[in-house]
Amino acid sequence: MELPESLPARLYLLAYDKRRQRLTARTQLGYVLRAAALADLELRGDLADEDGKVRVVADRRVEDPVLDAVLQEIAGSRPRTWGHWVRAGQRATKRAVRDQLDAGRWIRVEPRRVLGLFPAATVTLRDPRALSRLTLTAARTLHGGRPAERLDRRDAALVALAAAGELPLLSRRQRREQRRRITRLTERSGSAAPALHKVVQLVKGSAAG
Repeated sequence: MELPESLPARLYLLAYDKRRQRLTARTQLGYVLRAAALADLELRGDLADEDGKVRVVADRRVEDPVLDAVLQEIAGSRPRTWGHWVRAGQRATKRAVRDQLDAGRWIRVEPRRVLGLFPAATVTLRDPRALSRLTLTAARTLHGGRPAERLDRRDAALVALAAAGELPLLSRRQRREQRRRITRLTERSGSAAPALHKVVQLVKGSAAG
């Protein structure tokens, strides 16, 4: 089973709970996917950090509709912070990643209505092997003996974003026990994961308030 190429698509799959057979982390998932798109574009060399703001290095098509849309959105705007771009358009990005995975037959999306009135969708995993491979990659990245500096930056970003977005891939206890390793992976992965962490904490604080 081939894996989707982009980080947003991979993080979407990692938000799926095979045991409960449903998508989790729905509140913060859009922010996670936006951050994943930013991280992917930064690692590809299309974005860079400039005094805490996102700078477009290469305004070009990257042959992925989700990443292309985010890149063009940033290219058409004045310089803004990473946190701004994590928050901006997160619902549209979540739908776009979902539709991309549905078209690629990694998931199945079935429209439904809540209380017979409100449109919603049921998401199911077509082939659990893709999620199993991603989970194994994340586990090796987090617990493996290789120094973070020698790991693939995309694998580091996968775990750093999952931790920052509090996806069920990592429990609260694991995030606490592996804090030092996650910090190293975050440093390896670029500017998006720290911005995602701040956004998620702000969203949680607002909800609690």
